Amino acid sequence: MSNSAMALMLAKQMAQSEAYWQTEAGRSLWDVQRACLGPVVEGRKGGHSLEMSMGPALMTMSAIPHVVRWAPVRSLAESTSTLICPPDQLALPDRCMDTVVVHHWLEHLPDAHFTLQEAARVTADNGVLVLFGFNPVGLGGLAQRWRKKRSQFPWNGQWRTANRLRDWLAFVDFKVERVDYCCFRGPMSATCGEHWEAWGRRHNLPLGESYMIQAQRRERHAPIERVKFGLRAPISASSLGATRNGASAHCHSSNQGRLKKDRERE
Repeated sequence: MSNSAMALMLAKQMAQSEAYWQTEAGRSLWDVQRACLGPVVEGRKGGHSLEMSMGPALMTMSAIPHVVRWAPVRSLAESTSTLICPPDQLALPDRCMDTVVVHHWLEHLPDAHFTLQEAARVTADNGVLVLFGFNPVGLGGLAQRWRKKRSQFPWNGQWRTANRLRDWLAFVDFKVERVDYCCFRGPMSATCGEHWEAWGRRHNLPLGESYMIQAQRRERHAPIERVKFGLRAPISASSLGATRNGASAHCHSSNQGRLKKDRERE
């Protein structure tokens, strides 16, 4: 993967995104996304987490001791804990990560649903899968998307709605626990202002420039083997004793015998 054309393309996209995250708009978006992620991961104390981020690391506030970062090529590895492999073929065992964060990569991969499938595969049963994406119907996002050049990050990605990713998650047997919208920019503003952000986050309006999806694996209950009550052959009347009709006939014959004896005595 490190020398393949796909790896080099992903490395180029990742390098191009760095310019955006260094702008005032990018730094502001990263700050509110990190604030949105904080309550999700601060209380989790699992053994491992995986972050596939298009920008700077977001999991800096996590209490998880082993944080693994993903990179398409070795030159972009930031530490010895960096995972270098194809995004749709993660070199990890099943259900080994307590937290998996996919930050904007689903918008820049040709087969994004395969990467989502892999991210779901490595998420533990009691773990959480977090997806960040740009909101195509957000007011600020729509205005800036058409204003910028479509060849630059993030406008060159394929933006999908949160409902679309909800359908994708259902296909990999995950359910959405919560969708949070963030980065509410004011008119002609590069930053996510405190007033707009507080107002939008308070009501969780689906108009933010970005969204964060929390998803967990659906619970699978163990199959219950029901005990079947039944008999292999029908039960005959004789084996159960006299039926109602048989009892009536027996009583009738007994009464006839008593009447005959009484007449002989007379």
